[in-house]
Amino acid sequence: MWERVVQDGRWALWLVCACYLVVVYITSRGLIGAPRYRLFQARVHDCRARAAVLAATISPESTESVDSTDSAAKSAVLKAVNERLDGFGVGGQVVWRLLPQRAVIAIPLSKLAAAWRALHHAETQLLRLEHPEEITLRSLALRLRLASDPDPVNNSLGTELAAHAGDAPAERALLIAATEDLHRQEDDDFEREYEHQRIALWLALTGIAAVLLLGLALDHRLSMLLGGLGGFLSPLIGVMRSQRPTSWGVLVLAPVGGALAAPGGLLLVRMLADPELNLLGQVFLHNSWGAPAQPISLAVALLFGFSGTLFSRLALAATGQLVPTAGRTARPGPPGRP
Repeated sequence: MWERVVQDGRWALWLVCACYLVVVYITSRGLIGAPRYRLFQARVHDCRARAAVLAATISPESTESVDSTDSAAKSAVLKAVNERLDGFGVGGQVVWRLLPQRAVIAIPLSKLAAAWRALHHAETQLLRLEHPEEITLRSLALRLRLASDPDPVNNSLGTELAAHAGDAPAERALLIAATEDLHRQEDDDFEREYEHQRIALWLALTGIAAVLLLGLALDHRLSMLLGGLGGFLSPLIGVMRSQRPTSWGVLVLAPVGGALAAPGGLLLVRMLADPELNLLGQVFLHNSWGAPAQPISLAVALLFGFSGTLFSRLALAATGQLVPTAGRTARPGPPGRP
């Protein structure tokens, strides 16, 4: 069976594309959202602990609760916050599970982003119920955080918080406003990142479909496989050389782009090696589009998959050969003499 798969390039291409679809699904539904979801769960647990402490403090049996009307209002707010926190554990609200409270199988980015906004709102509501001592501690922690922030707007927030230190109502109001603004910035940044990742995943899915269609229509399946290998090696070597992570979009799109660039690059090589242009020589004339199974053609396909710059430079060279010709055909001739 495996010998048939290896010998028949069509089955090998289908197998690789199917495996890569599984990788893309796991990436989109698990690896991208998993770190943020773990942090989300930790923040939910923190909110539950804060809500439990506040509930014990403002309960009717507590000696600190003097105003029964204010205590009832705070209890209603705590009840709404706890209901919101409980809703995060319901299946399908944030993650998809096989069974309730069991086996997370998918973390949709859109649901995760909405859940973070709701959690930030719940944290802000808890700030309205905190005691003045806790507000003072949180205000000091936020000022220390904003003091090292490179954003001048955030630095000004820290300065304003420091100016109202000791004034309990003003300090609480400024702390809530600054926290809401920081939460909005955080949510906007992550939603923008999620949008980029969704675009990359959509391009990867459509690119895989294009690879399969071209693999059925053209006899370049092996060169496309090598182009995909080159596209995988490019960010891998870049990460190893720079010792820093790259974006998910680049990691997901690079093999698909390499597979699509390989046959296109071979066609450009054949064009530029044509005797009428003769820019690349006879070697590439017989080892390019017309003979994709030759070792030189396979090596060129691997290079095109590895380097997107090589494909763009060759495309610009081909464009430079076409534009002057079009200009000469469109240029009117000299006027005839009477």
